[in-house]
Amino acid sequence: MIDDKNLFPRPLSMLAFASLLPLALFVSAPLQAQDDCERGDLDSLYCDEDGDLVADRPEDESEWVDPDTLIFAYTPVEDPAIYGDIWQPFIDHLQEVTGRDVRFFAVQSNSAQVEAMRSGRLHIAGFSTGPTPFAVNLAGAVPFALMGSDDGQFGYTLQVYTHVDSDIEEMEDLKGKRVAHTSPTSNSGNQAPRALFPELGVVPDEDYEVIYSGSHDQSMLGVVARDYDAAPVASEVVERMADRGLYDPEEVRMIFESDRFPTTSYTYAHNLHPDLVDKIEEAFFSFEFEGTELGEEFDGVEKFIPINYQEHWKVIRTIQEANGVEYTPENLEQE
Repeated sequence: MIDDKNLFPRPLSMLAFASLLPLALFVSAPLQAQDDCERGDLDSLYCDEDGDLVADRPEDESEWVDPDTLIFAYTPVEDPAIYGDIWQPFIDHLQEVTGRDVRFFAVQSNSAQVEAMRSGRLHIAGFSTGPTPFAVNLAGAVPFALMGSDDGQFGYTLQVYTHVDSDIEEMEDLKGKRVAHTSPTSNSGNQAPRALFPELGVVPDEDYEVIYSGSHDQSMLGVVARDYDAAPVASEVVERMADRGLYDPEEVRMIFESDRFPTTSYTYAHNLHPDLVDKIEEAFFSFEFEGTELGEEFDGVEKFIPINYQEHWKVIRTIQEANGVEYTPENLEQE
């Protein structure tokens, strides 16, 4: 790996990122609503004339963005600095293919990540499953890729864990317990459990106490420490935690696993220049995971595969609709 701090600077901290580009919040973003157009659930800043559920590129070419420096962010994780290093081989590849400087933005929350793309400070991002519809509708994010295998398989499951020594054997045993959900916007950590668990005999907030841990990592570690009686978590996260030795799989027991959901969506901002978008997509789809730190971190992933939001996020939108989710900044910030 090339180690040149001038060419490949360290991941941007929140403070450094704020000083690099103008700060703009949801409430004060200097953006203008689009003239009356078809938009569905999209914010008034965007249009969706072709009905694919994502923001159209502006018709006015003067509004296309073609930056010399591209800002890339991966979904919030427990230790962003580690992921800055893990993503470096891909960032190097993205820089080579696009011919632009690329910087990694270590985001601290889903709302901060969505806000950064909405305000024009973030160009390419991996959004978690649940927050992806918020990014699409509030920030004009356009999902185009997922991590997958050579045969096109992708996704993760919702798993429910308890401590190996607990008296919880099945889902109905969660009644009267303290269960860690991650955050309100999380798919596997909150919204899917609220939509799916009633059919399994337990209703969150009614049959058991919901405690928001803040992340899948914290939920799992809390189960291990017996701070929580159980926790619904994303399979891909707990698998990576186990691989890094963050917990002993022998200390927990799985009592439920769902069908598969799409994993992190990789997106670009809707107003990027089309030639730049072509280069970004080329970089993603030509990247080879094998032999890189990224490939080691995401076991079983062999390439990025093309997807579209309308088709591949249908199940997630259905879950969120069942939860009465509305794509507003206020709901996103409830995490």
